[in-house]
Amino acid sequence: MFSYMKATKFDTDAALDERRIIVRYGEEGVEMVELPWGLRPKEPGNQPFMLARAEGRRFASHRCLVPASEFLIGHHDQRHRISLADGDWFYFAGIWRPASEGWPEAYAILTIEANADVARYRDRQMAVLRRRQRMDWLDFSCPEHELLQPLPIGAFRIERAIPRQAQTVLVL
Repeated sequence: MFSYMKATKFDTDAALDERRIIVRYGEEGVEMVELPWGLRPKEPGNQPFMLARAEGRRFASHRCLVPASEFLIGHHDQRHRISLADGDWFYFAGIWRPASEGWPEAYAILTIEANADVARYRDRQMAVLRRRQRMDWLDFSCPEHELLQPLPIGAFRIERAIPRQAQTVLVL
């Protein structure tokens, strides 16, 4: 299954309910499914959420992986493209919930303290797992607090991205 995985860029400014392929355990083992981004709040009247703080929490079920080649973040009216310095793709640690009345089956991504590379732009970041850690997350073989840690300094390559309004579309 994992050999057929395609990792793409992940835009943190994506809309609530943007659909993306995630990896999780299903009834027949590991599966890839397309789900919308954003979970229904547990308390009525609260806003849906796409990111969930990981510290101090246990994720005893409904874990998922979100494959990505890079992620985009905004900082002071600028966008930055962040990828692994070694060029490899990775996963974000996530959680998913089954559909409930008026809300589809969906997922959210966990956040952790930013690593030293990302901390210049934000104090938190989405939890990045290297590909070798994917099954540790899915099959609970490693405790959350060991997996959900910032990567070491120098793990990321950060480049300024072209602002959306400055991108030109060529029509032929």
